[in-house]
Order: sequence, then structure tokens, then C-alpha cells
Amino acid sequence: MSFLSQLNVGETGMLVAIKLPESVQNHLMHMGFVPDARVTSLRRAPAGDPTVYGVEGMEIALRHETADGIVVRADEESLAEPIEAAR
Repeated sequence: MSFLSQLNVGETGMLVAIKLPESVQNHLMHMGFVPDARVTSLRRAPAGDPTVYGVEGMEIALRHETADGIVVRADEESLAEPIEAAR
């Protein structure tokens, strides 16, 4: 398990938990940050913050401090893709 902020651009994780104040949790959940959602790190601002994440077909920019409160695990589908592509 790791935090969303630790994903490199192009990596995908499965959302496990949101460890932020309830008002922020609710806001994020309405935007698709729900358990088992696939979240992909799409791009970073030139200065490194914020990062744009893709979830449920939406692109959402989050600051590092917010992404540090979102727990993700490795997405088995994205881990399997490079192996299948190599065949």
C-alpha cells in the first residue's frame, strides 16, 4: 500500500481509503474517489504540484498534501499489461 502522491505519471492504483477530513472525503467521493476505483496519475504541473489524476472518466488536479491522504494499492491490471504486451 502507498499513497496516491507516490504514483509516478502513467501509473495506476486502486483506491483503498481516504484519510482526510470528512468534508474533503465527501467531496472526493462525489468526484469518483470511492473504494476500488482505478486512479491514474496523468500529469504534473511544471513545478511538480498539483498532479492531475484520472478517475471515473474525469481529470482532477490534487495538491500533494491532499494526495498524501489517499491510500492506494497496486492495480493488478496495470501490472499485467507490460507482461502481456511483451508476448
